[in-house]
Amino acid sequence: MDYFLTEEQLMIRDTARQIADEKIAPVRTELDEKEEFPWDIIKVLAQSDLFRIFIPEEYGGLGMGSFELVIAVEELSRACLGVSTTYAANALGTYPILLYGSEGQKKKYLPNIASGERLVAFALTEPNAGSDAAGIQTTAKLEGSEYVLNGTKQWITNGGEAEIYTVIAMTDKNKGARGASAFIVEKGTPGFSFGKKENKMGIRASSTRELIFQDCRIPKENIIAKEGMGFIVAMKTLDNSRTGVGAQGVGVAQGAFEAAVNFARERHQFGHPIIGFQAVQHMLADMAAQIEAARALIYSVAKYIDSGAKDISKESAIAKVFATDVAMKVTVDAVQVMGGSGYMKEYPVEKMMRDAKILQIYEGTNQIQRNVIGQALIKETAKKK
Repeated sequence: MDYFLTEEQLMIRDTARQIADEKIAPVRTELDEKEEFPWDIIKVLAQSDLFRIFIPEEYGGLGMGSFELVIAVEELSRACLGVSTTYAANALGTYPILLYGSEGQKKKYLPNIASGERLVAFALTEPNAGSDAAGIQTTAKLEGSEYVLNGTKQWITNGGEAEIYTVIAMTDKNKGARGASAFIVEKGTPGFSFGKKENKMGIRASSTRELIFQDCRIPKENIIAKEGMGFIVAMKTLDNSRTGVGAQGVGVAQGAFEAAVNFARERHQFGHPIIGFQAVQHMLADMAAQIEAARALIYSVAKYIDSGAKDISKESAIAKVFATDVAMKVTVDAVQVMGGSGYMKEYPVEKMMRDAKILQIYEGTNQIQRNVIGQALIKETAKKK
């Protein structure tokens, strides 16, 4: 479909697509097998100004929004979710500063983020606090002019590679979720170290590590917003970022679909290309319909976010759930269309299927997203009565 993209949006799409085809696709298998962080590709993305997309112009960005960001994420995800996760997680880590940071924090950090010189990571999840984000145990205690952080964060994307970390910690455990606060912590700060690098099923080019805080002292001006705002900062950040996860789903589904169609045209059985068999045609038709529906939804919600809508939780949850469920189904079906070949590492779809699974898990499991949608429906129904 033609989504009537502007000239600038088409430039972003074409730039990201060219990088995906020329720089990412040729090395994605090697990156996956070696679990190699894609620094060379990150540099290309930076040189192409793709990190500037959603950063305001006054801080060195292009002043665009969620819609332009999902266009870039989608195209990168066609080639490799591991690489696109690194790119998208950088935006995730930046949102707390962008949405709630002080003017001083924005001037200090956003220009280097926009240029791609410094990667960012978002640190919310802990060993005993995943879906239950209000159950975090990492603490931040104010001592004079510094906060002292103690605790461990788990499964942090870009962990160890990023230079800037937006971290959620408890400043008052007695207040539950209202006792959480958000902070900026820089790599190299004494008391801040990294644990093991996770050995994952998919997105293996993306770095996933523990963050360890042991009497880590940061200036009190590194707090984002104010004490007690951490949970709101985290939830609003995720509301804004979930279209990016959905865009990853659309992208990986599109990549798997294209591989399946090409294979079906070339693979002959019973004297004919298998794309001529109705059973295969129906699978491909369903895949095409599901991808286009997911893309339309993601684009629509991204534009809704850019409109300045205040309450976007339900819409972002719907977009994330639908698009990532589509990604899982389409990648599984792509393997099925390709049969035994699809199961082999010689072809990209087995990797795409492994990669796609995480989309239903990170940044809020799809089960939690359905809870968010359900609770929003309850509130909407109550207002109408």
